[in-house]
Formats: sequence, C-alpha cells, structure tokens
Amino acid sequence: MACCGAREIADGDVVVVGTGFPTMSANIAKYTHAPRAVMMQESGVYDARPRRPALSVGDACLNPGAAMIGGLTDVMGMFLQGGWVDVGFLSGSQVDRFGNLNTTCIGPYDRPKNRLPGSGGANPIGALAKRCLIIVQHDPKRLPARVDFITTPGYIDGPGAREKWGLPLGTGPHVIITNKAVLRFDPDTKEAYLASYHPGSTIDEIRAATGWDLRVADDVHETEPPGAEELKTIREVLDPNRMIRIYEGKGYI
Repeated sequence: MACCGAREIADGDVVVVGTGFPTMSANIAKYTHAPRAVMMQESGVYDARPRRPALSVGDACLNPGAAMIGGLTDVMGMFLQGGWVDVGFLSGSQVDRFGNLNTTCIGPYDRPKNRLPGSGGANPIGALAKRCLIIVQHDPKRLPARVDFITTPGYIDGPGAREKWGLPLGTGPHVIITNKAVLRFDPDTKEAYLASYHPGSTIDEIRAATGWDLRVADDVHETEPPGAEELKTIREVLDPNRMIRIYEGKGYI
C-alpha cells in the first residue's frame, strides 16, 4: 500500500501527509523517483525528512532538516487555500463510491451508533488539494455505496457536484488504495472502479468486499509488486526497525 501511494507522487509535488503509510509513501517517492517532492504535515512542518516513521503529525523526528517549522494555519491557510498543495493523503471509517469520507458518525447523525473523531484537517485537504489519495481497509463496512455522513467531500453525488458547491476546479479524489486493490475514478461518472488487484487477491473477492456494484476496468491488471529499490528504501533507510508492523494487526499488511 505504501508503495502504491508513492507511485502516485510526481517529482516536485507538494504533499500533505499524516502518519503511517502516507509518510512512508512520501518518503519512498523522495528516495526513489521524486527527489524534489516536498512533504508537509498538518502541524506545519514543511519539507520534513524523517529517518523513521513519524508516530504523530507532531513527532519530533520531523523537525531536524526541515525547511520550515510553522503551524496549522500555515498549512491550512497559506498552502491549501493558496492552491499550492498537489497531493493530500486521506483515510476514514467509511469511503463511498464517489470518494466521500466519513469520520463523524456511524448511523444517523442525531442518533449515531458510534461517534467518530471528526474532520481534523481532512475536510480542507479533501476540498482544496489537487489530487487526494485515499487509503482504507477493503471491506463492505469501510466501502459502502454511500457514507452515513460526508465529513470530507469527494465527488459528493456525481458529476458537477464539487463545482456546484464552490470547490476549486481540478481538485478531488484521485485514487483509493486498499489492502486488496487500487480503485480509480471514472472521469465521466466520478464513480470509483477497479483498476488493479494486489497479488494474492482476486477480482471476485474484491467485488464481494465492496459495498456497491464495483465496475471493473477493461484493462484491469495485477498491481506491480514493490520493486527492489522500493524495498531497500523501506528496509534499510526509512524503517529498519519495522515500526510499520503496527499496521499488520489492523489488516493493512
């Protein structure tokens, strides 16, 4: 999953990341094909160069060597609202077929089964970043046809919806990366479809684990496994102590 995210980052991109896989993805990209990509945390650290996975957006490992240590308003105000952010990483308890994210509640808002943490920085990232990369575990509860609450807008209810609500042109979800597959968005319908399946997963298994009638691309293919350079970067440079293993118990690895 981290390598799939890295491959979506181009050289020179400004990338807003959180912790875990997003930070790993951005750093894999910087050490391989995108050395001029700039990683930025919600906390305001700009062009961070951590030598281990950050445990939070305020982890002290992000500070040494960073170009700037600012604040939340610098990221959300100056960079996002100024249109400077190319890529934003997002995740949520629910992600639907239009790339909307729910981190607010499960069930009706006024009678929720579970109350969730809320938006944090996800809403402005989803609203203003040029390309949003969504990372989520692949199961029907996580990928329903429609989220219970739109915390962070994707394509809302289809073509033209983002523009209707005043969101900038050329922004929105770009890809959903799961532990089973890569889903991309149809440029006409704005609905996510199956673009590739990870080694060990099958198309039927993935469709059964998706909460809507998932369309399969004509050129669907197996996801390219991590290459030798990517694996060396992870194992020897970014995470020699294998801290990323904390995600194994959550079903991501």
